[in-house]
Amino acid sequence: MAGGKIRKEKPKAKGGGGAGTSAPYQGGISFHKSKGQHILKNPMLVDTIVQKSGIKSTDTILEIGPGTGNLTKKLLEAGKLVIAVEVDPRMVLELQRRFQGTPHSSRLKVIQGDVLKTELPYFDICVANIPYQISSPLTFKLLNHQPAFRCAIIMFQREFAMRLVAQPGDKLYCRLTVNTQLLSRVFHLLKVGKNNFRPPPKVDSSVVRIEPRKPRIEVKQKEWDGFLRICFNRKNKTLGAIFRQKNVLSLLEKNYKTLQALNLSVGNKDAEMGSSRLGNANEVETMEMDDDDDEDGGADDEMDVEDGDAEGETSEFKNKVLAVLKEGNFEEKRSSKLKLEEFLYLLSLFNKAGIHFS
Repeated sequence: MAGGKIRKEKPKAKGGGGAGTSAPYQGGISFHKSKGQHILKNPMLVDTIVQKSGIKSTDTILEIGPGTGNLTKKLLEAGKLVIAVEVDPRMVLELQRRFQGTPHSSRLKVIQGDVLKTELPYFDICVANIPYQISSPLTFKLLNHQPAFRCAIIMFQREFAMRLVAQPGDKLYCRLTVNTQLLSRVFHLLKVGKNNFRPPPKVDSSVVRIEPRKPRIEVKQKEWDGFLRICFNRKNKTLGAIFRQKNVLSLLEKNYKTLQALNLSVGNKDAEMGSSRLGNANEVETMEMDDDDDEDGGADDEMDVEDGDAEGETSEFKNKVLAVLKEGNFEEKRSSKLKLEEFLYLLSLFNKAGIHFS
C-alpha cells in the first residue's frame, strides 16, 4: 500500500510452463522457449518471406516447425502442396483445426515427428522458421537430401546465418562456412528483429536462401572433414605453423604408414579393412577446440609446438608435409582467408603425395 498504489498480481500463463519458458497464445496454446517455439506474428514479414522464396504454383513445399500455421497459410496459397513437419502434438492439432474444412485442407500434409529423425519425402522448396538449436544438423540433413531440391529459405539465429554467408577474411568465417559452401550457394535475404516473434527470442534473426550445388562437388566426406578440422584448429595461424605441430604430424604419419603398409589400390579388398585403422582428426586432442578461440589474431609464436622435433623418419615425414605446402604456396597462408577452391586444391596436393586425413 506504500505510495497509495495497489500492486496487482499478473495472471499465470496456461500450460504449466515455468517463468520465462512459455508464453500464452490467444488460442490457449503455450509456446515453450526451451523448445525453440517462437511464432512469427508480423503478417507483413510472412508475406515478404513468401515473396522472396520464389514459389511456383506447381511446387511441393516442405515447412519445418509450422507452429500455429501463420506461414503455412501463405505457403498453401502460393504452392501446390505443403508438407509440414511438426514435433509438438499440440501444434499438429492446431494446424488440423485451423485448416479443416477450408479449400486448403486437401493440399496440406502434416507429419508429426522430429525432423532430424524423419525420412523426408520429395519436395521442390523448403521454407521454414526453425528451432535454432537444430540449425546445424538440419542444414546438413537438407543438403544431403536426394533428389536435390531447388532452394531452401530458412530463418536462422542471426550469427549462425552470418557464418553461412561469410567470406574469406570475415570474422565469422569458419569450418561451418566452408562445409556449407562446399554443398551449396548461400545468400542473405533479410534481417529480422526479435520483436517480430511471440514470444520474442533473445537475439535477432536472419533469413537466408540456400541453393544446393548442381552438380555436387565430389569429396570423400571423412577425408574432407578431417582435413578441415586440422586447418581450422587455429584459423588465424599460418598453415605452416599448424602442420608443424607434433600431434598433427603424428596423426598424418600414422595414416601414411598404414596406407603404405597395406599398399592400397583401387578395388583392393584390404582397403575397407585398412581404412578402419586410419587415424582421424578427432584423435588430436587440440582439435576439439572451437576454431573461433583464435579470434584475437592468433600470433603464430603463441601456439607453435617447438620444431625441435623428432629425429629420423618423423623429421623426414615433416619435410614431406611441408613440401606439399610449399608446392602450392600455402605455407604462409591462413585458413581464415582461404577460398573453398584453395582448400580443395590443397587437399588434392596432400592426397597426391599419399597423405590422408581419415
